Amino acid sequence: MGRSDWSRKLADKKAPDKRARTDQANKRRKVDGGEGNLPVYATSFSKEEIEAEGRKPKKKVAVMLGYSGSGYKGMQLNHHEKTIEGDLFSAFVAAGAISKANADDPKKSSLVRCARTDRGVHAAGNVISLKMIIEDPAIVEKINEKLSSQIRVWGIERTNGGFSAYQLCDSRIYEYLIPTYCFLPPHPESFLGKELPKLAEEAKDLTGYQERQGEVSSFWKETEEKLVKPFLEGLGSELSESIRKALYDVEPSSIEIQPDTVSMSDVRNSEAKPAHTEVQPINPQVPCGPDLPNTAQSSDESDHQSPVSAPGSSTVRAGDSSGEAQKLKEGTGRAPSSPFESALKQLKHIIIARKKTYRIDSKRLARVQSVLNQYAGTHNFHNFTISKLSRDPSAKRVIKSFTVAPKPIIINETEWLSLKVHGQSFMMHQIRKMVTMAALIVRCGCPEERMNDSYGHEKLTVPKAPSLGLLLERPVFDSYNSKMRGDDVEGKGEVSFEKYEKEIEEFKQREIYERIFRDEDAQDTFHTFFASLDSVRGPNLLYLSSLGVTAARRQTAGGEIDTKSVEQIIPEVSDDEGEDANGQEG
Repeated sequence: MGRSDWSRKLADKKAPDKRARTDQANKRRKVDGGEGNLPVYATSFSKEEIEAEGRKPKKKVAVMLGYSGSGYKGMQLNHHEKTIEGDLFSAFVAAGAISKANADDPKKSSLVRCARTDRGVHAAGNVISLKMIIEDPAIVEKINEKLSSQIRVWGIERTNGGFSAYQLCDSRIYEYLIPTYCFLPPHPESFLGKELPKLAEEAKDLTGYQERQGEVSSFWKETEEKLVKPFLEGLGSELSESIRKALYDVEPSSIEIQPDTVSMSDVRNSEAKPAHTEVQPINPQVPCGPDLPNTAQSSDESDHQSPVSAPGSSTVRAGDSSGEAQKLKEGTGRAPSSPFESALKQLKHIIIARKKTYRIDSKRLARVQSVLNQYAGTHNFHNFTISKLSRDPSAKRVIKSFTVAPKPIIINETEWLSLKVHGQSFMMHQIRKMVTMAALIVRCGCPEERMNDSYGHEKLTVPKAPSLGLLLERPVFDSYNSKMRGDDVEGKGEVSFEKYEKEIEEFKQREIYERIFRDEDAQDTFHTFFASLDSVRGPNLLYLSSLGVTAARRQTAGGEIDTKSVEQIIPEVSDDEGEDANGQEG
């Protein structure tokens, strides 16, 4: 027996037959949902209803859609949870695009998604492929009538029989919106703020560190002198010292971050917070026009610090060391009553309001782009996902480009940047971790070459940024479209979003951008995330210092970086259940 014959015989022995595969699927269904329990997205029809409907021809199609992920447990079908695909499949059935015989299981229609997105992540454009009944010319309108305003089907295109939205996608483009204050350095009295200059001096890089932070060196000094000191002086020395210690000198055990789950509405409703300003339509790639009001204006001429403004009302933040978030979590819903809690809350709001006045200057913006450029090319991104070893070949990914829009925009008095990354494919949480790493390198005054350490064998701690700012802009099918143009098959077109650009842009403004800006304005999610990282004691993030990985390694028993401790101390924003290292970004 030859080598090739032996290999085929071995493969045949390993491959389960059709009956075995069916039995395995049935067992999984019983374990997942219980015997006789239908998934939330499935519809059950009687035998009589199915027979009465009759058989209708199905065609392989690409469905182009967009959605706001807020309130959904991600894109992918879930037996018990509300997901984008679940609502979409139910709408297909209700509109008659899926037969009643196939209404209980999307696998019968060969449903395949192009890109999975996590809980809370949005998509201006995504694609699923499946077999559908499309003889009704108004099928798109009928499907959209069955969907909430958060999900829109842009169009349905017939494809060849072998089309797979996942396999035939050449690349994907994601956008991430982030407030510019995320690139401010850690507060000088936070753990990171104290350690970074000390380690820079030890590495004989203090001058370089100060130069990299030069354009923001006065921000915290001005905040302290003009806002923090006057506030604390009015409280008395004993209370003032306690508040300062609680604000910056936070022990890890007291940090609790749950901005996506802890509701602050009861407290906020009791405070005189300024009314929300309606978000004006913007394009993150270009400055807003002069005809727009001050809530959305260009900020390219911003090589200066904004004047310090007096604080308005106070707000509550998850992660307060005072334990206020815990009270709300336990359902008391009471505003703090003690002088300590009230004063701490007010001071936190003063600092948050001050951070929102920050306007990034051209030098720091150029550094952001320079750091993002380090991602271009083929690299080992094992530190930017979960459960991947550096020797795993699948950790190598190709990034075509990662750019920041040259002109920030201002929405509701907060300045934002639009980051766009174009890559072949992405692993679970990869983009969010890439955003965190880039932001930390800039805000920590870290040498840019530190990025190269993240591609090496060393395991580094890279928390994932909030899902709030992430959206899938569109997948790219250039190779398939080129083939379709060459074949010129009647009735089958290209998988492209170009003809839906006007509708997509209106949807992005209304359902995605406005939702992102509104949620950040109400919850201060980005402040909570980065301020909490600054306060975590321990060596995990000290690789961002001038001393590099050595600073993190030498303070850990056994000489290895303990990457788990930060995640244990800080439950990262919008944690996902059922994480899969081989899953796609979202």
